[in-house]
Amino acid sequence: MPLRIAILECDTPLTNTRTKYGGYGGVFTALLHAGAQSIGLDKSELHISTWDVVDKQEYPALADVDAVLITGSKHNSFDDIPWINRLVEFTQQVLAQEWVRIIGVCFGHQIVGRAMGVKVGRSNRGWEASVCEVELTARGKEIFGKEKLRINQMHKDIVFNYPAEVEPLGSSPRCEVQGMLISKRVITIQGHPEFNADIVSELLDARHKQGIFDDKTYEDAMDRVRREQDGVLVSGVFLKFLLDRV
Repeated sequence: MPLRIAILECDTPLTNTRTKYGGYGGVFTALLHAGAQSIGLDKSELHISTWDVVDKQEYPALADVDAVLITGSKHNSFDDIPWINRLVEFTQQVLAQEWVRIIGVCFGHQIVGRAMGVKVGRSNRGWEASVCEVELTARGKEIFGKEKLRINQMHKDIVFNYPAEVEPLGSSPRCEVQGMLISKRVITIQGHPEFNADIVSELLDARHKQGIFDDKTYEDAMDRVRREQDGVLVSGVFLKFLLDRV
């Protein structure tokens, strides 16, 4: 039986990314297929569905899936608004049972933290954007197979503390909670393994024009945008997690 992965879309990509992939469901499908290939798994062994949790507020029945993947988003994970509150409640429902697993990415990572009762909010240390290094913990080194992780980032919001029940996976100077693991239950990462240089460049250009990024932040991030990064490696680890190989 294929792995049944429900992607909970929490945002809509910008124009060029949307034209190429259709939505973040398409972006993550491409990532998961690449990750499957990297670990010798045929993409036919993945059954991927996409759910609009923002506008339609639609969710899979837990009996029909093996895992839910909560995507990134431009929205604030700490906002008290209906669709985000519903997402937190759904995440808590998944956490309360033992057969469906959770993968959280950036905003999704923060939603998992919020659902587990720890503080999420705006960091006073500034943005992490473009390809950045993450210092891995001993457990992080074990599951990713390297000393440091290079991954695209696009966030100023953070999970402030590790929940007591998780294994910490990594940290950076601007974000101490870069990844969380509960064996056979939850894996999250603050970075964006699904992003590539073109996606990040489009985001950086848009946010620079909007005045979100000043010239210095923008130029620094653009200087790193085409550096080698470990997104496919992370995707492979996500799938190994679902296959009980982590």
